[in-house]
Amino acid sequence: MKLKICGMTYQENIAEVATLQSDYLGFIFYEKSSRYFNGTIPELPKDIKKVGVFVNASDKYILEKVAQHNLDLIQLHGEESPEFCENLKLSLSEIHQKQKHIKIIKVFSIKDHFNFDVLTPYESVCDYFLFDTKGQLPGGNGYTFNWDVLQQYPSTKPYFLSGGIGLEETENIKNFRQGEASQYCYAIDVNSKFESAPGLKDYNKLKEFKNQVNSSDFTAQ
Repeated sequence: MKLKICGMTYQENIAEVATLQSDYLGFIFYEKSSRYFNGTIPELPKDIKKVGVFVNASDKYILEKVAQHNLDLIQLHGEESPEFCENLKLSLSEIHQKQKHIKIIKVFSIKDHFNFDVLTPYESVCDYFLFDTKGQLPGGNGYTFNWDVLQQYPSTKPYFLSGGIGLEETENIKNFRQGEASQYCYAIDVNSKFESAPGLKDYNKLKEFKNQVNSSDFTAQ
C-alpha cells in the first residue's frame, strides 16, 4: 500500500518531508484552502510523484499548473462531471504524447453511507478513485469516515483511502488491510493529522507513521 502526503505548502518543509520517500506529495491549487500552494516545488527524488489537487477548476487552469509544476497526477476534489474528466483526459493525453502519462484521481466524499452507483460513469475517464470524509470543507476535515462502507465497493479500480488519518489510526489500518474492503485500496492519503500548522507537516510524526505501516507485522494477511 502506497503513501500520499497531501497539503504540502512550505519549500523547506517539502524538501524535508521528501527525504521520507513517500510515493506521492500533494499540492493544493485551491485558493480558499488554508493549504493553498502558490510557490515553487523544489527538486524532488524521481520516485516521488507530484499530485495537483483542484476543486471545480477550469481545464485551462489545471493544464497551466500541470505545465508550471510538471505534475504527474491530477486530483479532482469538487463536483467535476464525467464529461469534464473525459475532456481533461483527452487534453492530458496530448501532453502524454510529448512527455508522460498524467493520471486522474476523482474524489468522492463518504460519511456513513454511499451510493456506489455514482462511480459508474467515471470508470472509463479516471485512473483512480479517492474516498474522503464528507464534511464542511472539500478536504482536510480532520476526521475519518466509516470504512466499513467500502465493503460494498463494487469496482476493481484502485483507490486512495483518505480523511483524517493519523498515528492513532495505525491499528485500524492494520485491521482494514486484513479485510476484503482493502482489496483495491492502492494508497493511504494523509494530511491534517500530521501538521503543526496548516500546510506545515510534522516530519517526526510522518516518519513514525510510515515506519509503522511498513513494519513486517503490519502486512495484510
